[in-house]
Amino acid sequence: MIDLRSDTCSRPTPAMRTAMAHADVGDDVYGDDPTARALEHATAALLGKEAAVYMPTGTMTNQVAIRAHTEPGDAVLFDQSAHVYLLKGGALAAYAGVLPRLLPGVRGIFQPHDLDHAIGRAHRFFPATIQAPARLLCVENTHNLGGGAVWPLDTLLAVAARGREHALALHLDGARLWHASAATGISEARYAAPFDTVSVCFSKALGAPVGSCLAGTAAFIARARRFKQQIGGGFRQAGIIAAGALHALEHHRPRLLKTHQLAARFAAGIARIDGIALDLATVETNIVRFSLARHDAAAFVEAAHARGLYLLPSGAGAVRAVFYLDIGEDEVDAALRIIGATLAQLPAAGAAPPAAAGAGY
Repeated sequence: MIDLRSDTCSRPTPAMRTAMAHADVGDDVYGDDPTARALEHATAALLGKEAAVYMPTGTMTNQVAIRAHTEPGDAVLFDQSAHVYLLKGGALAAYAGVLPRLLPGVRGIFQPHDLDHAIGRAHRFFPATIQAPARLLCVENTHNLGGGAVWPLDTLLAVAARGREHALALHLDGARLWHASAATGISEARYAAPFDTVSVCFSKALGAPVGSCLAGTAAFIARARRFKQQIGGGFRQAGIIAAGALHALEHHRPRLLKTHQLAARFAAGIARIDGIALDLATVETNIVRFSLARHDAAAFVEAAHARGLYLLPSGAGAVRAVFYLDIGEDEVDAALRIIGATLAQLPAAGAAPPAAAGAGY
């Protein structure tokens, strides 16, 4: 089975398993796990921040960041297809209790004037207590539902500067920030510099089995540790899994450009298949999102799965494929053959529009 559903489907390498097996450990809740602390220090340094805290998931790092930046009832600005808004099980409402205020991004990327329109302009005739106060701006780089889109640095800096003008705190969902840096050569610290806090994931691009870090000032991370504990994020001997993340951080980042090349190879191949719509310019990193002109996505991915290829439906007529460290050129070429054979034999179902919001991590 060739599994292209997500880069979360990667498996630990033998070297990573060895590092985990021999990890020096302690009780993380007491701050005694040396490997978890080493991972936090390395991540903070890489992102140019004072401190970081290791958590089980990117869902937790993002939600803890939002909760620590806000109070229930505050408004938070997101792109309309932000992963943290659409695909976190409603955590914004259930945990942080914040009001999403959505921005009209294109492939996840919006402009400074979009913040102006969303926040509006205060006037003394309009009671200040009526609207939810806007406290936080969240940006996602790379953007999952935007097909792995990378924020242009100039746009990112301009948006962050406008957020500061509106007195917003700034949070970067950098689950796949590693891919943005691999694609552009711009360091993770440069991308992270305008933001108060940054969340990065080790179990997607970098191929570790567990975990994410939230980075920011030392004072903010101390506050974040309270919320990590509050929602059940306290580890005991965290070093066993932190060792996998630390190994990935130290050894796997140089390998990411290869996953971009595989995605481009795959995209070029499926773009030549009749019945598939794909703009090759949208394939910037390791995620490929394409549309089916005459077939239902659910029926297509089921038929492809029966032939040995896992893909993810992303709405009525759209499909996602993600490339990661376990995938090679042979798997890409086999996937292309399966897709061609599947479409050739699958009965047409009429045109189905791509969904505005796709699925998947």
